[in-house]
Amino acid sequence: MKMNYFVVGTNNMQAATKFYDLLFDQSKLEKVVPSDRMTYWLGDDFAFAAALPFNEEPATNGNGTMVGFSLGSANEVIRMYKKAIELGGECEGEPGQRGPRFSAYVRDLDSNKICFSE
Repeated sequence: MKMNYFVVGTNNMQAATKFYDLLFDQSKLEKVVPSDRMTYWLGDDFAFAAALPFNEEPATNGNGTMVGFSLGSANEVIRMYKKAIELGGECEGEPGQRGPRFSAYVRDLDSNKICFSE
């Protein structure tokens, strides 16, 4: 079994799309916008999406919820961390060795937690 997608909620699709477009600009992810309430970035075997909640209630970040991206190198972890901060994200843990992995943590514009690891 493997995970095939992860969705974060947003209250501002335009800002979220801009944040993730710029964050993923050097990746091979393909952006797909099937509707005005959801935007996908598709990889070979997974999808990441930002969505306005279906129930039309405000989006909130989940306490303890986190999405992780495996980037392949410590340099890429540092680059993505710095880029997320430059785009208005908040630091949740600067790049560094944590157990067996080099990783960094940020929150996006809607306070969703993201981990970048090598």
